[in-house]
Amino acid sequence: MNQQVLYSEDEFNNLLKTKEEFFLLKHSLTCPISAAARSEYEKFQSTASVPCYILHVQESRQLSNSIAKEFQVRHESPQALLFKNGKVVWHDSHGSITESRLRTFVE
Repeated sequence: MNQQVLYSEDEFNNLLKTKEEFFLLKHSLTCPISAAARSEYEKFQSTASVPCYILHVQESRQLSNSIAKEFQVRHESPQALLFKNGKVVWHDSHGSITESRLRTFVE
């Protein structure tokens, strides 16, 4: 299962309305640290019971900034966020994004 890439605020807002729980990875297309985090995220999502989405920061800067502002989570890239019932319940960034760490939040 590949992650669905989000591009618009409408797509994101629809997720908030329709998914009780989901992960979102803010990913830089040019950063090697972000590439490593994406690799860990992809390993996690291949067996995750929770839907996983990705946002390419360079392609969706407005959405990335909107999420940071609305949920009062300082933007970082790479950054993983776990949403439950329309709220961010966990987030972390950079080397802290690992398959095992992500898995601890859904088991």
